[in-house]
Amino acid sequence: MIEDDEPYRDAGRDLGLRRRRRLLFRDRKIPVRMLVPNFFTLLSLCAGVTAIRMAIEHRFELAIGLIVIAAILDGVDGRLARALKAQSRFGAELDSLADFINFGVAPAIVLFTWGLTSLKNFGWIAVLLFACAMGLRLARFNSMLEVDKPKWQSNYFTGMPAPAGAITVLLPFYLNGLGLLEVRDYPQLIALYTLLMAFLLVSTIPTYSGKLMGERIRGELILPIMTAAAALVGLLATYPYGTLTVLTIAYLAVIPLGYRRYQLQQREWDRAHPPEVAKEAAPAPSGPPTSGVQTSNTRTPPVAANDADPADVKRGSP
Repeated sequence: MIEDDEPYRDAGRDLGLRRRRRLLFRDRKIPVRMLVPNFFTLLSLCAGVTAIRMAIEHRFELAIGLIVIAAILDGVDGRLARALKAQSRFGAELDSLADFINFGVAPAIVLFTWGLTSLKNFGWIAVLLFACAMGLRLARFNSMLEVDKPKWQSNYFTGMPAPAGAITVLLPFYLNGLGLLEVRDYPQLIALYTLLMAFLLVSTIPTYSGKLMGERIRGELILPIMTAAAALVGLLATYPYGTLTVLTIAYLAVIPLGYRRYQLQQREWDRAHPPEVAKEAAPAPSGPPTSGVQTSNTRTPPVAANDADPADVKRGSP
């Protein structure tokens, strides 16, 4: 006779829900500072969703401006969370979902409605691949949060970061806004450029992040940095297309330099830690056993430093 196990399954589901609730809301009261970064994330999400509406209404200038605002807010919320010690798993998940909308879906719809509708299916496939690449890039970033790595590697992203991908993929729109060339007459080039940006998102090319540079700032540099920030805001407000074009081209030009610098630092790290490198590269002994105990001829391949162990695989790490 087979007993009905439905009550046991219901009890298990209830227990799992209670555990998740305890992890998410561990205390009845949480400090207000824990909510401040999430407010900035919600503001960026509102900007991204509104940019989609502006693109549908063919108000592309406002759509681009809202995407730029979302990128600025995305840079603020993370630094604010670290400064206030308000990091949380909830905030990280909300930030990833907002980034996918703001920097994956919104730019894709802007590009398609502005310059790729004449290509029909091919244009839609190009922006679809860009949005998918953005989602994969964000998933890879989240899965690598718990991976141990040297501190200097925190100064680099793996592939192009999400906000930079959204800003750079809109370069055809900036060039068209300058009035020097009617870029919309070349939709095939726009589609190919979009695919190139999608490749950079999911690639493993190290790109400079500047995280370590912002840890400490010398006192004599504070006023020049604030002046440069004010000048950048003024240029964006006065000459938006020219400023965004220069920033985008400069960023793309820096990528090879960042890759070269990463390779040099990696070689310096390998020379400074020869035992670790030798241990990772050394093969297992293949000779006969020295003791009388019978061993297997099957050798276990060496595991590289970046390979995932079984525990990491269960957590979803790469």
